[in-house]
Amino acid sequence: MMNKYLYLLLILFFSLSFFFFGWFSHSGYTPGKRVQKISYLKKIHLRKTLNVILLNSPVSYYIGVDTAQGFEYDLLHAYAKHLNVDLNITVAHTVKEAIDLSKNKEIDITSASLAKTPLREKKFNFGPSYFEVQEQMICNRGMIANRTFPRDIESLSGLNIVIGEDTSYSETIKNLQESGYDINATLTAEFSTEELIEQVSNHTIDCTILASHIYTLNLRYYPEIAMAFSVSKREQLAWLLPPDAKELERDMYEWLNEFNQMGKMGQLKDHYFSYVLLFDYYSTKMFYKRIKYRLPKYKKMFQEASNTFSIPWTLLASISYQESHWNPKAKSFTGVRGLMMLTQHTAKLLNVKNRLDPKESIIGGTRHIKQMLKFVSQEVKGENRLKFALAAYNLGLGHIHDAQKLAREVGLNENEWSDLKIVLPLLAQKKYYKNLKYGFARGSEAVKYVESIYDYRDILEKVVQR
Repeated sequence: MMNKYLYLLLILFFSLSFFFFGWFSHSGYTPGKRVQKISYLKKIHLRKTLNVILLNSPVSYYIGVDTAQGFEYDLLHAYAKHLNVDLNITVAHTVKEAIDLSKNKEIDITSASLAKTPLREKKFNFGPSYFEVQEQMICNRGMIANRTFPRDIESLSGLNIVIGEDTSYSETIKNLQESGYDINATLTAEFSTEELIEQVSNHTIDCTILASHIYTLNLRYYPEIAMAFSVSKREQLAWLLPPDAKELERDMYEWLNEFNQMGKMGQLKDHYFSYVLLFDYYSTKMFYKRIKYRLPKYKKMFQEASNTFSIPWTLLASISYQESHWNPKAKSFTGVRGLMMLTQHTAKLLNVKNRLDPKESIIGGTRHIKQMLKFVSQEVKGENRLKFALAAYNLGLGHIHDAQKLAREVGLNENEWSDLKIVLPLLAQKKYYKNLKYGFARGSEAVKYVESIYDYRDILEKVVQR
């Protein structure tokens, strides 16, 4: 009996011991904080820098006469501004190099006009699509004359075709070859896309493949290239993102959607690609010739005027070319004369005594543009101011104010050139101009005038850069 009580007491003792030990242990325990993994987007905010790979090309990124430029650069710069961080650029010279550099864990975004192909989507994490393109076979224009210019895939047989390695174009050509087409195509990592375009232009090679927007942008720089036919369906361009960047990807989708809705994407595309509608092969070829033979006589004068009035000399030279083709004795049927084609009345106001004197004409015309800039509405910002001033130079300031009024009435932004050029042609329609202060105007001519000047300026800056 005694043993039984002793056994029960031992059980009770050990039970109470374990209870109190657990209670004291629990009361003395302070739960630690759970370690949370910092999101990729948070890392970018903490370092205050967006690290990007950018392809060095006219479409993506290049250093112009004054500053960095390029459609994809401007888009990334806008996104960095949205994040309130600095943009840190690592330059790649080929698509293959850009993809190789994207493997660096410190890189946030790789931007190289990369199409979302099925093969790539298996390998990489793409962000939202920002552009739609189509792949095109681009060949030397001279092949038309000797009847070797291809019109379909079957006629590619026997042609010397070179394509960038590890590009979406190389995937396309491999698929065509596997489908049984006789295509002699060389894949290369040695040359950039632009170098291949130049080789087609010089007829070192017959053809290459380009995305439609790259062809569009380079057509004015290389007028000897021509589009033969499309070799793909519509494709989406997107940035490469790290695999663990889901929050960054969501933020990018939201920002890009807002960027589109605000019309900023349209303005950006308009700035870089709208001029293609104005492309004229003969006129572009003549412009290149005159850059070589006529411009050197007046280049220093344009530069001096630029220093005096703080307007880029390449823009002044482009205005002069649009006006007179750099002919100091030019004369129109309306009586305007000289390099900057000044009217007699305007010349008198500007104290230009001899409109046929190149230096006087350039100084007078530049001063006139500078005056126009002062009268442009203060709400018009950045490059828009120069475009508004040029339209006023061509059409008259009153008509520009009319166009702004009309833009407001139809719900467009009267301070953006991309919107103003929509309403300017309406100034020639009675139902619109009858209610405007300055009445009828050939607004479409002003649009073409401004667009042509900027087209010439871009070509000229490219030549200067080379």
